Amino acid sequence: MNNGWMHSVRNEIVKTRQRSRSLGTLIIIGLVAAMSAWTYVSRAQNDSSAVQRIHATKAGPGKEVAVLAGGCFWAMQAMFSQLKGVDEVVPGYAGGNTPSPTYEEVCGHTTGYAESIRVTFDPKVISYHELLTVFFSAHDPTTLDRQGDDEGPNYRSAIFYRTTEQKAAAMQAVAETNRRLGGNQVVTQVTPFTNFYAAEEYHNHYFAEHPDEPYCRFVVAPKVEKFRDHWRAKLKS
Repeated sequence: MNNGWMHSVRNEIVKTRQRSRSLGTLIIIGLVAAMSAWTYVSRAQNDSSAVQRIHATKAGPGKEVAVLAGGCFWAMQAMFSQLKGVDEVVPGYAGGNTPSPTYEEVCGHTTGYAESIRVTFDPKVISYHELLTVFFSAHDPTTLDRQGDDEGPNYRSAIFYRTTEQKAAAMQAVAETNRRLGGNQVVTQVTPFTNFYAAEEYHNHYFAEHPDEPYCRFVVAPKVEKFRDHWRAKLKS
């Protein structure tokens, strides 16, 4: 890794992943995060898979694809992968304007991309509208360019619709969420799909592979637990 490795690690492990309102907790998490950062750097330097992108399979007959952005794609993949009718969830980057962006570039806030997930699903089991209902409960759609302490346009809330039917369903879901919240609080972008680049391989199922890393333990895990409690009837057995 080049001289900018500390900036990347900070984005991946600290700045874009965990800040604590408690000074004591911050110190403890900071120490653990530092150890995790060194582990991550070593793995990224020595594992060739760190520079390979996740392979996204082509949607089969009768299957559909949804592209959604709701903050950290580690959490979004961990949640949506558990839904009945979902075949594949690939974390990646959508909505930007440069080809083949890297995670570091996206975190630099200059590419226009958002951390996103590409969801392949069976509409006979779970509809696009149902996916959007889950989506609006799985993150905060009222904070502009931010999810908790993860801040920046790469963490924006967005629906990248692929068809006119998806656009109509997205607008309906936004309206329903605004009615539920009261007023026009939703800031989720509803925008045409233009591109999606799968993330680097080391991001794939990151929460499942690294549940004890600080961000996974203190941020992702509570989201997943809340998600499971709320949507238990829709989860795979």
